[in-house]
Amino acid sequence: MRRLLTARFLNSSFFRSKLGNIFSISKFHFLIQILNSKTAILGISILMILIAMTIYAVIAIPLESFKQWNNPNYWINYPKAAAPSWTNLGLFGPRDSEQIILGTHNAGVHSGSENGIHIITHTYSVNFKYDSYPTDFMIPYSVKYGLVPPAIEVKVLRPDGYTFKIYDTALPPGSPQESLASKYPTDNYNEYSGRIFSTDHSISKNLRDYLDLFTYPQDESSPQVMIFSELNSKKVLKGVYKFDETFYFFNNTDKVNESGLVLGGTVYGLMGTDDLRRDLSIGIFWGTPIALFIGLTVSLSSVFIGLIYGVIAGYKGRRTDEALMRVNDLIVFLPALPILILLTATLGRSIFIITVLLVIFGWAGATRVSRSLALQIKNLQYVEAARIMGASDMRIIFKHIIPQLLPLTFASIAIAVPGAILAEAALSFLGLGDPAIPTWGQILHEANSADAAARGLWWWIIPPGMMIALTGLSFALIGKAIETLTDPLHKT
Repeated sequence: MRRLLTARFLNSSFFRSKLGNIFSISKFHFLIQILNSKTAILGISILMILIAMTIYAVIAIPLESFKQWNNPNYWINYPKAAAPSWTNLGLFGPRDSEQIILGTHNAGVHSGSENGIHIITHTYSVNFKYDSYPTDFMIPYSVKYGLVPPAIEVKVLRPDGYTFKIYDTALPPGSPQESLASKYPTDNYNEYSGRIFSTDHSISKNLRDYLDLFTYPQDESSPQVMIFSELNSKKVLKGVYKFDETFYFFNNTDKVNESGLVLGGTVYGLMGTDDLRRDLSIGIFWGTPIALFIGLTVSLSSVFIGLIYGVIAGYKGRRTDEALMRVNDLIVFLPALPILILLTATLGRSIFIITVLLVIFGWAGATRVSRSLALQIKNLQYVEAARIMGASDMRIIFKHIIPQLLPLTFASIAIAVPGAILAEAALSFLGLGDPAIPTWGQILHEANSADAAARGLWWWIIPPGMMIALTGLSFALIGKAIETLTDPLHKT
């Protein structure tokens, strides 16, 4: 009979009626309260935007851009330290030329044959509507061919109807192994990739044939200016330009792997570029899942470690409590930042090592809160009843004490996320972050190293700084709302 009464007591609402919201709140009622909180709604709205950015980064942005973040060759087609393109609306002055990057998928492809020569032409159309000339241009290409090398020719059809032939050359002869040449005499086993730059001497040489078309002195050593100039006045000729990249092959199996056209400009993309030509919008988008990973991993791990550690210390009491809390005091009073700097410099700057170190130094704060609450809960009647029923200490801790602290724990997790993100950003800003991946702190570190503020490159500083602030604000607002709702003085 006694066991039956005790069991009924354990299932009663006594504990809820005594301690109110801080230890147990109906899930449905708690959700309704969250949705009625303007603070929580604002925080959740920002968080949804961050999650959307994460999904976009994973789905829409090539993973190769993440892996090649520090490879200069990957970003060679992009402009150096270019402002965002939305700053180039022309409302307060002339429109600067924008970096235009076109690939094979943008080309109109035409093929044919003449006197046994296989001819493939890739045509790129550009509607040039800017008030300044391109800073340069570049034509990348890649072909595959056999023993007889192909030739390449580039012509530009201007909006005024004139056609400038600006480049023509033969590619290097194939040099296959003798055994391959005899076995596969017509196969395209030679692959060649090249880039035609506007500074190429042969382009200037070819443009000399068109100097007489201009009514004013023109400088063929600046092909990007001459090609895009009006004939009768020193102005930009606006309109549609067509770049024909023609390849002459002498084997039917020869082919064009890739082609392209890059017109240099001083503005590009949603968030501009840095000194290494990297698209900062890609870095900002990839930095979002990394920040969420660091913040959530560190906060979840440290808060739950602190929760379990503190509850065990508070419930067990006496020597166990004394010993555990002395270890906690040691972690609390250690100078975290200098030690983190020393350990990251010694162990390495991997993002996973940084995350583990942040967890090691982050759990101590949650321990004190959970211990103080455990000291109150362990003396309540329902805990005493469980002890009388023969429940083990671990069963009482994990079934009857820790579940009552979960609402407050969720608030602690949300509040701890900004601290973890800021800690990683601080280490990266000091040059101790993982250099292999694009984090917001790493972007700020590189901007600081390049004196971006002094040079007026605000787009290199403000976006990552705002993302750190908004992410921290999002979780701080959510944590504040949860903390308010779990406050025993909060009136529902």
